[in-house]
Amino acid sequence: MDRYPPIADHGLVGDLQTAALVTSQGVIDWFAAPRFDSPSLFAALLDHDKGGYFRIAPDAADDSRKQLYYPDTAVLVTRFMSPDGVGEVLDCMDPTGSETATDRHTLIRGIRAVRGSVRFSLECRPRFDYGRATHNLDLTPDGAVFRAPEITAHLQATFPIERDQHDAVATVTLHEGETAVVVFTVCSPAGPPPPPVPRTEAEAEERLWQIVDFWQRWARGSRYRGRWPDMVNRSAITLKLLTYAPTGAPVAAATMGLPEQVGGERNWDYRYTWVRDGSLSIRALLDLGFTEEATAFTHWLRNRILAEQEQGSKEALKIMYRVDGEPILTEEILEHLEGYRGSYPVRLGNAAADQLQLDIYGEALYGLSEGREIGLQADYRGWKAVADGLDWLADSWDRPDEGIWETRGGRQDFTYSRVMCWAAFDRGLAMADELRRPADTERWTKARDAILEQVMTRGWSETDKAFVQHYGADAVLDASLLLMPRVGFVAPRDPTWLSTLDAMDKTLVSDSLVYRYDPAASPDGLRGSEGTFSLCTFLYVDALARAGRLRQARYTFEKMHTYANQVGLFAEEIGPSGEQLGNFPQAFTHLSLITAATALDEALDHMDK
Repeated sequence: MDRYPPIADHGLVGDLQTAALVTSQGVIDWFAAPRFDSPSLFAALLDHDKGGYFRIAPDAADDSRKQLYYPDTAVLVTRFMSPDGVGEVLDCMDPTGSETATDRHTLIRGIRAVRGSVRFSLECRPRFDYGRATHNLDLTPDGAVFRAPEITAHLQATFPIERDQHDAVATVTLHEGETAVVVFTVCSPAGPPPPPVPRTEAEAEERLWQIVDFWQRWARGSRYRGRWPDMVNRSAITLKLLTYAPTGAPVAAATMGLPEQVGGERNWDYRYTWVRDGSLSIRALLDLGFTEEATAFTHWLRNRILAEQEQGSKEALKIMYRVDGEPILTEEILEHLEGYRGSYPVRLGNAAADQLQLDIYGEALYGLSEGREIGLQADYRGWKAVADGLDWLADSWDRPDEGIWETRGGRQDFTYSRVMCWAAFDRGLAMADELRRPADTERWTKARDAILEQVMTRGWSETDKAFVQHYGADAVLDASLLLMPRVGFVAPRDPTWLSTLDAMDKTLVSDSLVYRYDPAASPDGLRGSEGTFSLCTFLYVDALARAGRLRQARYTFEKMHTYANQVGLFAEEIGPSGEQLGNFPQAFTHLSLITAATALDEALDHMDK
């Protein structure tokens, strides 16, 4: 077992309330429950010795390993191949009934020998509350029970479990065609014990097929018929896995603390819902035909706007929330954890929640207006809250903020923030007209037009022939501006935009991969560097497609697929040698893959006519 496997060496399983990562060595090294943002039970990914893990794998040291998903599902298959036999571990969680929040969550691990004989070893070593809480272990006829102060975990198996101090271990030898089942259930200490583990192959298969049917039935709802169905469908399933079903709120990633540079300090907690990411997902979900998911998030967003208004908040929206809408995300450092490969500090919570990022109003209005086909914008109370927010923005847009990348080096007049404020007023005006709703259209129009004039004069560098990251920042470009043509601020083939694309090609693009910005040229208050941002690469494909640069767009898109991991997942970044970096998998990256694919499909279809 590697102390720290590559970040990319993982598949994701989940039940639409929480999720776990499984390595190709059969190790669950990240799992938090009962929610995405709950304390971890397995976090060896952040500290091999203190974090805890759950391993099921063959004893053979010379086996080769492969991972795949059962087609169009979130059922992960890890295959171990050796001269003596071929074994498989099937990992999944049951998503049925996930619309109701619960403290009970179950990891199902099926084991089987498909050829020859395979001896599997099991090690279950949970470390509760990020490794800070102690626990007791009781062996039972059905397995083992781990008791921590605020949570209990039941380990059940169809073979005997033994004690290893406060942990559980076992071995089982399976011959060709034989199967075994292991179930790990977490619940409150006062909750009833889980039902018995399936004892027969028929029982186990029935439960597995129910989960397979859930995912395949959901995936069949996609109306994508373009050129990249495998990548798009996997991205859609990943977005679904990262969405908290009781509220419809997507988290930015399943993990916390994974570094943007190994050994660096850019190690954030991404298990929360960003208004920006969620709002931009609405169009992608609707394009794929997933109206229910788009509707759920617009409800969540509307409720956040109403809640902030009712509480008399100074800002109309915060940039991120917990999945239940709670806005307090106090940041602390888990000093006892060494971090992934020594990437300290490991941060819990996210202080960026208190930042001023004015672009979120543009993304929120963009999402709501793109999703008006589902009818939620006609709600009067919700509209009044949106209108009041735009009234506040009319007095507040012209000031520095921390920007989309949540820099910690001081506020700037970020061009992207101004562009998205423009988009907020532009979409708000269109919605007011279309829905025939009361609005201070004169005030909004004045603000919209003032922003346009300001960006075109102060956000444009005549020297660089490009829009720049922030006012007065010649030669500093920013990939967030790749969204400018999508929101309609500039035409996708406007000369000013094409020259901006050319400038980005020279300064931000490396072998088709795109950096957010250059920290050396634009200090962001943090030490170290970072990799290219996969999100930005897909935004680049989208912008190239809209600009008519289709050969470049398609080649970049196809090349980007080679950086996906073995099961089609992307972390936040790509490092210098092609390794994946940052939290994993990142929802925003998979969202931008979908939008890039649809934009490129549309452009290629138009070219073929």
